[in-house]
Amino acid sequence: MSEPYSEARRSESGGFFRWLGRMIITAVILGIVSFLTPGFSIRGLWSYLIAAVVISVLDYLVERVMKIDASPFGKGIKGFLISAVILYAAQFIVPNMAVTIWGALIGSLVIGIVDAIFPSRVM
Repeated sequence: MSEPYSEARRSESGGFFRWLGRMIITAVILGIVSFLTPGFSIRGLWSYLIAAVVISVLDYLVERVMKIDASPFGKGIKGFLISAVILYAAQFIVPNMAVTIWGALIGSLVIGIVDAIFPSRVM
């Protein structure tokens, strides 16, 4: 009887570590984007991690409410623009994050390219 409980417990911990790994990868990709993109800056390790969580939550909410894949290349121009809006909106929640409209558009493009090279669902 304890066998199913231990399997459920392992899947919960595996899900947490998978989520944690995605947040770290997202934070690294945001670091690359902030380095490469003019008008897109994040300062501080905690800000990168908070930005990764905020962007993931906003992406999840957009997908649930609008039934749209908000990845930069998920649904063509619509997904690209929604991704840029998510990046722009995140600056109002994340400390030490500044994004211009052009920075959000270019950042969305860079995230899409990096996500195509290293496929790990960023947004």
